[in-house]
Amino acid sequence: MKALLTILFLVLLLVTGLSAFQHLHAQAAGRISYEATRRIDPSQLRVVINGQELRPGSPDFPADIPDVRTFAQTLSFAGDYAKETQEGGGMMIRTTVDGPGGPGGPGGGRAPQTTNLGRPFEETTYLNLKDRTAATVLAVKKDDKTTEYRADAPIAKTEGWQLTEQTRKIAGYTCRKATVPFRKETYTVWVTTELPFTYSPIRELTPDKGVVLAVEGANEQFRASKVDLKAAVAEAEVRPGAQAQKVSPEELKDLRDKARADFRQRAMESFGGRN
Repeated sequence: MKALLTILFLVLLLVTGLSAFQHLHAQAAGRISYEATRRIDPSQLRVVINGQELRPGSPDFPADIPDVRTFAQTLSFAGDYAKETQEGGGMMIRTTVDGPGGPGGPGGGRAPQTTNLGRPFEETTYLNLKDRTAATVLAVKKDDKTTEYRADAPIAKTEGWQLTEQTRKIAGYTCRKATVPFRKETYTVWVTTELPFTYSPIRELTPDKGVVLAVEGANEQFRASKVDLKAAVAEAEVRPGAQAQKVSPEELKDLRDKARADFRQRAMESFGGRN
């Protein structure tokens, strides 16, 4: 009888262990949706009035130009791999048609109209969560041809983490507050260990363990609005393809800057006569 009980106990352990493994495996794929804001770099702003380009700080620079952009960032993950994508942003063009006395003056005039011209490229980041590496893929379209470039880099680690006992629920998960010195200020980071991998929407602020569901700095903020562990995400979806040309991170930056400059120039040529 005692031997039978021992066997039953072992069987129960095996079944319980299998159930726990299946539960963990079921949580190894899904999506996290973040809402984000980031202060716009003034060097990226271009304002042209009557054919003259104005820089921030100029007396004639419009006071109502927003200095913060809002966007959505989604992390799709499966096993040891993940993919970051962003929505929102894009180059904005504001046009104004004035009468002789300005908007609303003699001869008419309309209020400024804002047009989103989209992005000069598509950028996707693929992550190897186990090896803590990132592959950034830049897809640049010129005429009817799209060329993809890829740069690989390790995920840098920022030192000086201070973990506190303060907790908060974010997107249904309990997070602990940490503070980290980063970019000449102190960031506040909220980390949960209730998900089976390690990740941060700001890669340099990836903890040793856990998923960052919120991070707050003076110039940028991310906050998870939803964690969906039922989303069907295949590993092939979150791994980069083999068609991209390999370049260095420095070369990728140059390609990104050139694509922005070309896109901006075409926009100025198209809309310059309408300011």
